Amino acid sequence: MSREAQGASAVGRELEAVRLSIVIPCYNEERTLEGCVDSVLAIQNETLSIELIVVDDCSKDDSLNVARRIQQRVPGMILLHHERNQGKGAALRTGIAAATGDFVAIQDADREYDPRDLVRLLVPLRLGEADVVLGSRFLSSGYHRVLYYWHSLGNRFLTTLSNMLTDLNLTDMETCYKVFRREVIQSIPIEENRFGFEPEIVAKIAQRRLRIYEMGISYRGRTYAEGKKIGARDGWRALYCILKYNLPEVPIPIQFLFYTMIGGVCAVVNLVLFLLLHSAGLGISPAALCAFFAAAALNYYLSILLIFRHKARWQTFTEVLVFLAVISGVGLVDMYLTRWLVSLNFALWAAKIVATGIGLVLNFAGRRFIVFPEPGRPDWKPQNQG
Repeated sequence: MSREAQGASAVGRELEAVRLSIVIPCYNEERTLEGCVDSVLAIQNETLSIELIVVDDCSKDDSLNVARRIQQRVPGMILLHHERNQGKGAALRTGIAAATGDFVAIQDADREYDPRDLVRLLVPLRLGEADVVLGSRFLSSGYHRVLYYWHSLGNRFLTTLSNMLTDLNLTDMETCYKVFRREVIQSIPIEENRFGFEPEIVAKIAQRRLRIYEMGISYRGRTYAEGKKIGARDGWRALYCILKYNLPEVPIPIQFLFYTMIGGVCAVVNLVLFLLLHSAGLGISPAALCAFFAAAALNYYLSILLIFRHKARWQTFTEVLVFLAVISGVGLVDMYLTRWLVSLNFALWAAKIVATGIGLVLNFAGRRFIVFPEPGRPDWKPQNQG
């Protein structure tokens, strides 16, 4: 039985006709683009029509001309072009905005993924049971080309970290095959221009508590000699994106854990800078103030870079003023608490440790609830909601 027939028979009833918009980002894929398009168009049937959207990301080879020739023989194909290379995420942002189908799928032009799998991935969406369906390369019993152990290990690490912060139990966060209800994906702002799109979009669909499904797919990976583009730089970017797009909305204990790391880094910077300024001849008070505000600036930058959402409530200028008010208030608490504990015959080092620990909690609370407040997470969308 074909995959298309398996997808249809799985639902136990005839499916209504739908239109699937397939976005194909393309960069230097002159050898594979036409075969990819033909394999995509081949999945059409009496209940499934395809809207084909190819986005050429300023290819340096003949990909754009290949796409133009394809457009001449494929009625209704949408061809979009970037005047400068921006990356996969930017190409997807352009293509998704142009989609008009009931559902939107992402298809790489390199032919590592088999479009016949899309028919099965569509089933939960067509039944109204899912908002997003992901295809997993690690769940399938289908065929897989065996390549790059360390890539697969890195993928599993990134997926595990993403799951810890999104509260999902995916097996393949980095998969290309993601299929969405059109209104869902078009309502999500896409910020990443390169391969950071994958962890970004997973974080954002999790935060919206959508109905997310995962199904196994086949996979024929390419070698770098065959044109594979993802590299170590993209792995590090994916790690950063997992933190950037998830930490503002994770449970408070997890946020606090990451904040203690930032607080620790800033405390070291404060101490080292104070010692350097004082050894350079600056007095204790001005050295302490300079070091304190430099560390505070670093704390603010790292906070909005990794943990909290910039301009969550305030515009930048007001946000900075509120931030300074919070750290000044905590600084006063630290000073008076230290003095009070010393008056109770605490050793100076012990008094300072206690005051610093309390100050760390107060600093985090001030940032989380005053400077960068976030609403609580909603519950997951009910299964029976269409």
